[in-house]
Amino acid sequence: MSVPPRAVQLNEANAFLKKHPEVLFVDLLIADMNGVVRGKRIERASLHKVYERGINLPASLFALDINGSTVESTGLGLDIGDADRICYPIPNTLCNEPWQKRPTAQLLMTMHEMEGEPFFADPREVLRQVVAKFDELGLTICAAFELEFYLIDQANVNGRPQPPLSPLSGKRPHSTQVYLIDDLDEYAECLQDILEGAKEQGIPADAIVKESAPAQFEVNLHHVADPIKACDYALLLKRLVKNIAYDHEMDTTFMAKPYPNQAGNGLHVHISILDKDGKNIFACDDPEQNDALRHAIGGVLETMPASMAFLCPNVNSYRRFGAQYYVPNSPCWGIDNRTVALRVPNDSADAVRIEHRVAGADANPYLLLSAVLAGVHHGLTNKIEPSAPVEGNSYEQNEQSLPNNLRDALRELDDSEVLARYIDPKYIDIFVACKESELAEFENSISDLEYNWYLHTV
Repeated sequence: MSVPPRAVQLNEANAFLKKHPEVLFVDLLIADMNGVVRGKRIERASLHKVYERGINLPASLFALDINGSTVESTGLGLDIGDADRICYPIPNTLCNEPWQKRPTAQLLMTMHEMEGEPFFADPREVLRQVVAKFDELGLTICAAFELEFYLIDQANVNGRPQPPLSPLSGKRPHSTQVYLIDDLDEYAECLQDILEGAKEQGIPADAIVKESAPAQFEVNLHHVADPIKACDYALLLKRLVKNIAYDHEMDTTFMAKPYPNQAGNGLHVHISILDKDGKNIFACDDPEQNDALRHAIGGVLETMPASMAFLCPNVNSYRRFGAQYYVPNSPCWGIDNRTVALRVPNDSADAVRIEHRVAGADANPYLLLSAVLAGVHHGLTNKIEPSAPVEGNSYEQNEQSLPNNLRDALRELDDSEVLARYIDPKYIDIFVACKESELAEFENSISDLEYNWYLHTV
């Protein structure tokens, strides 16, 4: 077996353990199809062996449904004897877990074949394959995520979430006022610990803002010139937020639509592209006159219907859409317009970029960005012209045309010839199989509402 070139050297482990003699354990982390973090916990003394030899985990890790059960129709379970693959450390991801009472570190991993080749079904590898197409053009992707979440009480009411009691006032919040500073004060200790924890872990979180629902917040990540790293940060931020909130006797949810009559949780991503000289190819005074920007937008809009299953991967994802919640339901774009799917901020000519506003916080960031960048590359290389930018309220000008349920979204993905040129069709088959399995289980269940409506009525 040959060690992949991406495997890091032992000096990283040596330096970390020398700097942190207090660390007792290390969590080895890898994200599955749903963005759920899985892995192993090892003792400090075993870290060198992980860097030298990796660790074994079953390939079926990437065929798990949202409940952690293997979907056998993917062919990654019993059909291959639930066989192992080997996972190697990702460079520069070894850091402390600030919430742990027993000093513990964490390390991101990525899966490979036993012979050393990257494993095709690892979502991180799916994204790497798309990014490689930009490398061939001498282009570098800059990306940054904005992640929304709710703080919720650890105690549910009849199985439903509720806002947590404010540590400041002892009351449950009801405010829906976006950007309200006073609401930040209500949970200041928890939110500040999130920012400080992010700094300790090297996650570039630079701001938290109050969103438009009770105890809903957004964390902004600073842009980085490495799209895979940007996804690593988004993944680790979710884990950090969950654990810091738990330390403050609260829970969190990144569920796309946890409350029927409140805004959902989104995952916006900002994208710009640098040329070989490090210049933003989208930079301009007039976005409509920049060919590269228009073509990139054209490609993303054209592939958006087929991308929806990656952007909104769960049954609940589609409950988030609605004009009153600023969630676009048609492929459209505009300049500094928050009612469209692709917003082009124009605060300065050098900082012109694409803000993709469709995905929910329940999306796997690697798969989300894979789909979006596939559209960007498709547009750039085929010089696809978009429709005219929308001025004003796009909901009044464009009818809903994106898939509005998971089944239709999966059909669009399965039929897309364009996405199949960027994302391995074998992986698309696995993704669709897992999500169809979840969908079948959901549709076979009987809801409380059905009993309320029909049990004694018909």
